[in-house]
Amino acid sequence: MADLRAARGVPCLLVRGGTVFAPEPLGRVDILCVFGRIAALGPDLAQPPPPFACEVVDARGRYVLPGLVDGHVHILGGGGEGGPATRAPEVTATALLSAGVTTVVGLLGFDGVMRSLASLLAKARALAAEGVAAWIYTGSYQIPPATITGDVERDIALVGEVVGVGEVAIADARASQADPADVVRLAARARIGGLLAGKPGLLHLHVGDAPSGLRRLRAAVAASDLPAAQFYPTHVNRRRPLLHEAAAFAREGAPLDVTAACRPELGEPEAVPPEEALPLLLREGVDPARLTLSSDGNGSLPVFDAAGRVVEVGVGSLRVLWESLQKAVRAGLPLATALAFATRNPARILGLPRKGAIEPGADADLLVVSPELEIERVVVAGRIWDPAAPQAWEERPEARPAIRSARAPFGQTAW
Repeated sequence: MADLRAARGVPCLLVRGGTVFAPEPLGRVDILCVFGRIAALGPDLAQPPPPFACEVVDARGRYVLPGLVDGHVHILGGGGEGGPATRAPEVTATALLSAGVTTVVGLLGFDGVMRSLASLLAKARALAAEGVAAWIYTGSYQIPPATITGDVERDIALVGEVVGVGEVAIADARASQADPADVVRLAARARIGGLLAGKPGLLHLHVGDAPSGLRRLRAAVAASDLPAAQFYPTHVNRRRPLLHEAAAFAREGAPLDVTAACRPELGEPEAVPPEEALPLLLREGVDPARLTLSSDGNGSLPVFDAAGRVVEVGVGSLRVLWESLQKAVRAGLPLATALAFATRNPARILGLPRKGAIEPGADADLLVVSPELEIERVVVAGRIWDPAAPQAWEERPEARPAIRSARAPFGQTAW
């Protein structure tokens, strides 16, 4: 796919003179991209001879970073807790790229009934055709899980885009209230599929705000033969006690996903924002390589009354991932450390070997950003994406705005 896209555009791109974070700092080096891949890194690289037509990007005085890997996005739209009118819209390639996201992992979430995995797979393939690398999870909140082929192991083993099963809900009134042992058995099935396919086969867990948190799951995992690394909980920063519990689970070997949209100003009053949550996890001894940051983009942000009725619904922004990285750096986290949470770490944990890094052989997905950490250029598969002229990239105009508001009153036009 990368070769086809590059052949239609410029087969060679030279990004010259930028300060490169790969995500580790490499200093000022040039990056040569040929046919959608990074071919070379080094100072003062020469342009390839004809027949290559090499475009040059002057990145002097700028940072050059890997494109973001957003591992938790409702690419079909999330929501539905308040009925069909509360379903969020599908994402677009323009919305993802303008947020700096060049690789995305999609999932269903709460609605595994009116939204199907076949549609999710089709959406992922549509995004890939438009230039955004896309994978998916099989399943949804519920146990037993929705599937494509009728079987979790077969989905993971036979469908290339499926990286694991999720997001399966626990500690949430919207969950199936399954026994923790059933959750562990589902993880075992995902593991089998992953072993057959050479994939991680993770169980991605939506952790709600119920007091049970991870307690019952951790006890079930400890009683099983499965490693903690097979379980990948997300939204772990929605409450401070949950965050401490998640840190203990990570020290046992589990990867953790911090949610950029879990912030008090976005309707989660008890949430620990990422710029606080990530340093806290590091202070508690969590291996930085086990930590990721995702947006929960286009997911719903429901507000429930005391009786459990939905009274307000909003839509999660995709931009919140980059904004959270900006805030983490401004709060004192080194850029290389913060950047790894949304590039190399999710790519490694999810088994995407050519993503999330700037190195020879990697896909040429790059961000050129200002010293103030504002995205100025997006390079995807070795091609420059121009946000001012999306029609030049997508061959069709966008039907809706790229970025949604984070929250809108239920009963009004929320989408």
